[in-house]
Amino acid sequence: MQSMHSAPTIRLSDRIRHALRLRHHSPRTEEAYLHWLRRFWQFTGQRDPATLGAPEVTAFLNDLAVTQKVAAATQNQALAAVLFLYRHVLGMDLPWLDDLVRAEQPAHLPTVLSRTEVRRVLAAMEGTPRLMAVLLYGTGMRLLECCHLRIKDVDFDRNQITIRRGKGDKDRLTMLPSAVRSDLRDHLAQVHDQHQRDLKLGAGWVELPDALDTKLPNAGREWPWHWVFPATRKYHHAETGQMRRHHLHETVVQGAVRDAVRTAGISKRATCHTFRHSFATHLLEDGSDIRTVQELLGHANVATTMIYTHVLNRGPSGVRSPADRLLDG
Repeated sequence: MQSMHSAPTIRLSDRIRHALRLRHHSPRTEEAYLHWLRRFWQFTGQRDPATLGAPEVTAFLNDLAVTQKVAAATQNQALAAVLFLYRHVLGMDLPWLDDLVRAEQPAHLPTVLSRTEVRRVLAAMEGTPRLMAVLLYGTGMRLLECCHLRIKDVDFDRNQITIRRGKGDKDRLTMLPSAVRSDLRDHLAQVHDQHQRDLKLGAGWVELPDALDTKLPNAGREWPWHWVFPATRKYHHAETGQMRRHHLHETVVQGAVRDAVRTAGISKRATCHTFRHSFATHLLEDGSDIRTVQELLGHANVATTMIYTHVLNRGPSGVRSPADRLLDG
């Protein structure tokens, strides 16, 4: 958009950011929406979006699907960004996009590790990345949900973890695995010592959600608000002048898991998210109710959770192969 590189564009970008933050969208959503709106502006020849309408939006989305062959989820994200711009920033309602070509959405079954494979991958890891990987498998958390954990979200007495503002901006509860309690306590003791050293140096601040830094000006230095998995380095926050620590970057864990999968000799394409798939599948194999698994995963619809019934260790639909009956023994 022309307004994104000249003075008028900067004002529009600020309006977009304000509208997103007003509706409590995450920084990643903000970044993604601005990316797609910039792409839309470039596609339309840098014309003012307020002078465009459904034909230009349809042409942009069709180009993504037909020419660039993006995935369905990618096209949907671009559509959501453009609709947000028109509805919530420009105050314009686009008519239904009748000529929109939808990107194909193939049905993929999730990759699931066996229990033995999980054990082999974890055995090839160490330190904080291993602790986080155990939590991913033991709780079903997404990687960013694990990175965003704060001290106050871990309840050792009730053996539970509160996941704040997960997908869909929803909070939920999951279990605190007994297998990780001791290691997690030792880890938090080290993090607490680090925090105390930061405080003595005049640092020790942390980013707070929403407008809590205004409502609770000193909460940013209080222990309960700090990250369970802080970064190794401090940074200077220009707006406040505070020396802060961010949470450990997700790429640290992603790289450690990738190396561990290779070391363990696992032939599957396993990532951090594979631990979440394995968590759900193994719970169902153990006889857990699918509604319980749905709540632990934070799925809005049980149909999303049902995908794991297709990868249980009992063959498709849980039936036994006739070859097993014929050839057993």
